[in-house]
Formats: sequence, structure tokens, C-alpha cells
Amino acid sequence: MLKLFRKTDKRLLNFAVILLLTYATFYWTFSVFHRPINYKAIWFVFAVRSLFSFLLYKDYSLSWSKASINTFFIKVLVYFSAFFAYMLVLYRDIELYLMLSELFLYLFLINFIVYAYRYFVIKILNKGIKKTKTVYIYGAGKAGIKLREEFSNSKYKVLAFIDDSRYLKNRSVDGIPIINKKKLLSLKKEKSDLLVIAMPSINRSRIKEIYEELKEYFHYVRVLPPLEKMLADKPFTEQIKDISVEDLLARHPKDLDKKAIKSFIKNKIVLVTGAGGSIGSEIAEQCAKYNAKKIILLDHSEYNLYAISEKLANYNIELILLSAIKRENIFKEFEKHKPDIVIHAAAYKHVPMCEYNKLSAIENNVFGTKNCIDAAIANNVAKFILISTDKAVRPTNVMGTTKRICELYAQNVDSKNTEIVAVRFGNVLGSSGSVIPKFRKQIQNGGPITVTHKEITRYFMLIPEACELVLQSGALAKGGEIFILDMGEPVRIVDLANKVIELSGREGIEIEFSGLRPGEKLYEELLLDDSDRKTKYESITIAKPTLYPIDKLNSDIENLLATKNVIESLNIIVPEFTHKPN
Repeated sequence: MLKLFRKTDKRLLNFAVILLLTYATFYWTFSVFHRPINYKAIWFVFAVRSLFSFLLYKDYSLSWSKASINTFFIKVLVYFSAFFAYMLVLYRDIELYLMLSELFLYLFLINFIVYAYRYFVIKILNKGIKKTKTVYIYGAGKAGIKLREEFSNSKYKVLAFIDDSRYLKNRSVDGIPIINKKKLLSLKKEKSDLLVIAMPSINRSRIKEIYEELKEYFHYVRVLPPLEKMLADKPFTEQIKDISVEDLLARHPKDLDKKAIKSFIKNKIVLVTGAGGSIGSEIAEQCAKYNAKKIILLDHSEYNLYAISEKLANYNIELILLSAIKRENIFKEFEKHKPDIVIHAAAYKHVPMCEYNKLSAIENNVFGTKNCIDAAIANNVAKFILISTDKAVRPTNVMGTTKRICELYAQNVDSKNTEIVAVRFGNVLGSSGSVIPKFRKQIQNGGPITVTHKEITRYFMLIPEACELVLQSGALAKGGEIFILDMGEPVRIVDLANKVIELSGREGIEIEFSGLRPGEKLYEELLLDDSDRKTKYESITIAKPTLYPIDKLNSDIENLLATKNVIESLNIIVPEFTHKPN
């Protein structure tokens, strides 16, 4: 009842405003031009304005305290529409210049009242707020201006916008100056509280550049999330987040071919194994983004399968709770669903865990992959993409060696009508086994951060970018290739640890070196030798194929589970395997 009363009250207020302003503008206009007031015209214009306002545009529902430029345009549209309606009727009785004069006076007054109301409401709301913090906004675009408006209701005082556009030089927004980085550096004598990078459309490399240049001038640097992750119904000030290591280390392939990916995925039935894992779930989401006809999600973890199914609840999906080592069941599922594309992401990837559980790693990684490849060939799957790893190159551990065997099988099996390829890349930022969450937890506990060796390095890439390049490789593939993704320069893990500490804002966190873990080596490689072949994309190259008679390979693989010396048997298949158990 109260809700209905408030709604009715707003309608009455809107009605009263239209009536009073219409009478006032007519009275003023006719008085200025020394014309007798036409009361018939007043009532007619009031009726038309009310009709358009209430029935067509419903501008009584507009919140005056949150008025924006859009509010102004809506009101202009309402009253210009009404003007043309009553002009057709009144033009013979009232001169056009009188009608136009009255209209523009009305528009001025209605918008003046709205914005005056908004100004005083904000003043009242902000009366008790003390501006105890200072903030600079990097970016004087729409996002930056909206942030400035929201900061006006907070304890933060916006000192300036920072923007390097030459068109905005020496300009201002509502009295707040727009300066460039050079001007900022000449002004700064002491640190300000906060810098917000308000450019949601820029890539992470640009964020990194801004952060590295300006971090010493601010206590905190924060950023708005990318456009695709921003929520329309949530204030920008609630969406700004801390700069993350992922923001600083991420790479953005310049030759990402989204058209090729879309053509590859659109209207296809795609089966993703390991669909609940870090890579598999992102692959599944990418397939949904690129309009796959159907996505079949296969995983042996009930919870992981549930989690990805919730994310893709609005898409055409099928859920298969199954381990890849169940050969007979895998064949049945492939025969039932007849996928066009299979992306095999299921694998045990944790190096020490595979060292402690060698047979499980072999069974899951080697035999699970072999089952899926054989099922794909038997069911004429068009393309099979194996997710591999840089640890497969001159491996020093069981995990990397099992993945190398998978690559060998993918290259040498009689694939018939199926194009089978492998895609090899390094570590992905933000995965379930990533070192960064571990560092953050150690910092929360007060330290120390543990790093295995002061010289250890790894390649890093963001999960979404890696997965898009995987799909792009699939679109490029003809069968038999091992594609290698450009991972940029390797990163020292100790430098990564220092960066995580720096971004946490915590002081006194120490780094301890715990020694290399079983199977771990100081640095990873992406190639066995330098004989890689270029593709039309700089971000993707092709490794030289390794020939291995398939009958011998099958025999050697079968021997893996029967042998008493697992390491020796792995070495027979992968001669470059140099085991480092400690």
C-alpha cells in the first residue's frame, strides 16, 4: 500500500510541476510579447504534455537526484514531441515564435529545476562527509567522469584527471583539471592516497606500463575491471580492484584471430575432457562465447563438473561424470554424442604429486589420452586437440614425460579421418595449481614466502589468452602438428614473489628458499631443438615432428603398467628424459 502511495505521489508531483511550469512559461512569454494570455492554449498544451509524460515516456519515474545528461535528453525528447503535436492544432491561433519561445523557456526551467534539485540533494548528503583522502583518476573518458561523480559522495577528493590525449590538454571536467603524466610528475612532492586507472577497454600491458611509471607517487593503485566483466547495476567505486600480478604479467597476443576461432567453433558439437579444471572450464566457456552448437563437458570430479555446469547453465550442454581411463565407457560416450571437435584437457599436472604417484600419472595421462584419441578416430571426429605442456620438452619428471608420450602418440597414430594436434604452452596465471594463490596465502599468514630456488624461472600466460590461442591453433591445424604458443620471456619466481609482496602492501615479508622439489628443474623449454616452423601467426609456431613406429609405441606404452622399473620404461619411449627425483 505504501509503495502504491509513493508511486501515486510521484505522479501527482509530476502533474503539478507540468501544470505550474506551463502556466508560468505561457504567462511570461505572452507578457513579454504583449499578447493577451490564451487560456485555451494553456490547458491544451498542459494536456498534451501530461499525455506524453505519463503514457509515452513515463518521466515521472525518473530519479531527480540521479539526473544525468540522459535525463536531459529524455525531457527534451518529451517536450519536443509534445510541441509538434500541439503546433498542428494551435498554429492558426498562436504565432510560431510565441510557441517556440514558450517551449524553450519551459525546457530551460524544467531541466534547471531537476539539476538544482540534484545539486542540493548531493550537497545535503555530502554535508557530513569529510574529504580525508585524495585520488587521481587516470582516464578522462566516460568511466573516469562517472567515477568522479561517485567519488563526490565519498571521503575521497578528486584532485585531477590524468590523460595523455593532446585534445584534452589544459581542459577540465566540472572544474577538475585534466593533466598529463609529465605534468603530474612535476607536481608530485609527496604521495597521494589513491590512483584509479579508469580505462576498462585498455589491455593489461598498458595497465602494467601505467603502474610501473606511477606506483611510487601513490600509496595504492587500483583499476576498473575490463568492460566484459563490469556490472551495469553496480557503482563503479564498488567495482574498482587492486592491481594484480596477473595484470602485470599478462601478455596479449597481437595476432589473436577471433574470426578464425569463431569459424572453427560456431555450430559445432565440442567435447571437452577435464572440463571442470582451470584450462578445461575456460575452454568450455570460450566455446560458449564462440557459439558452439553443443558443449559436452566430461570430468571425473563431481564438484568440478557441477561448478562449470552452473557457469554454463544457459547454454546447450551435456554433463558426463567419467574418468578418461574408463576405455569402454569413453568409446560409448563418443559414439553417443558424435562430437565434431574434442579438446583433451584432462590430465594430472602437479609435478611432485605425479612423482609420488607414478603409476596413477601414467594411467591417467597416457592411457586416458590414448583412450580419447582412439575413440575420436573410431567415431570420425574432425579434430582432436591435445593440451600439452612445456614440461614435455627434455623432461626431468614423470608428469612431463607422460605428456611427451601423449604428444608422440598424437603424432604417430593412424588418425584416418581425424586431424590430431597437440598445443604446448607453459604455466597459466590463476590456475588451481598456480604459485600465486600459494604466495598470497603465505602473505596473509604473515610469511615467509617459500621459493624453491633463487634462479628458477617459468613461462606465464593468462588462462583466457592461452585457451583462445589453443582454439586458434585448432582452426589452423591440418593434423600431426605440435603447436607452441609464444609465452614471451621467462619470469624468475623470486621476482614474482617480490611483486606479490609489493602489491599486497605488507612490509617485512621474507622469502625463503626451500630447494627444488622432486622432478622440478630450474627452467622450462618449449622446443627440443631450434627446428620449429612458422605459421601465419607470430604467437604460434610448429615443432619438428618425431617419428616413432606406432606398433612399437603401442607395445612400449602397454609395458608401462607391467614393468617393475617405471623410470627405465619411460626412458625407453622418451630417451631425452633425465629423471631428477630430488
